[in-house]
Amino acid sequence: MQHHAFVIPAEIEKGIQIAQAWVERELKMQIQSNPDVITLRHGLLSVEDARKVVDIAAQAPISGDTKAIIVAAQRVYHESQNALLKLFEEPPRGTYVFLILPNIGSLLPTLRSRVQILDTGDSKLQVSEAALEFMKATKEKRSAIIRKLATGKDEDDRRENRDTAIEILNGVEQAAYAKNHDTETIALLIDIAELRAYLHGPSAPLRMILEHISLVLPKGLK
Repeated sequence: MQHHAFVIPAEIEKGIQIAQAWVERELKMQIQSNPDVITLRHGLLSVEDARKVVDIAAQAPISGDTKAIIVAAQRVYHESQNALLKLFEEPPRGTYVFLILPNIGSLLPTLRSRVQILDTGDSKLQVSEAALEFMKATKEKRSAIIRKLATGKDEDDRRENRDTAIEILNGVEQAAYAKNHDTETIALLIDIAELRAYLHGPSAPLRMILEHISLVLPKGLK
């Protein structure tokens, strides 16, 4: 059974190229001047934008039986993802939907479970330098990184540290998705999905979260 809903972890223009190539190859659809291949670009995908995508998907194809909707964004609200859930779970017949994001770490588990993640063939580029450093480091070096992130002189410093911790968590998740899903990796992905919500609070327990990730990080993940 062929999937109809996809997420592509890539920057906007590269992701659009990947989606269009898939549409041409798998659906045999012409991209140029085709009203049934719709590409939407957003900096931030708002709830209103998500609802417009749903409305577009509800319209019948114009020139054939198949339609492709490519939605590319730098960021997407959680509320916007919720607005897309039903569409991604069961797109209208003949409709294929693509969501392009720089990093899939921001995806809600409920949306992630409804999509197939297309391999860009260049997944390492989606992982931040902070995440790469964390994954490649020894346990002692990771402990030093964690100690530094768990302290901050003021609110701006703590906010920056929290953003770096989120980058690390997202990068570890991206690397885990690219790895064979053995029991150890699946357990890591489940832990990340549960822990991520705590990182967005102003009093996020950075040390506890990152120490746990450091302990369960599979060898060779990078």
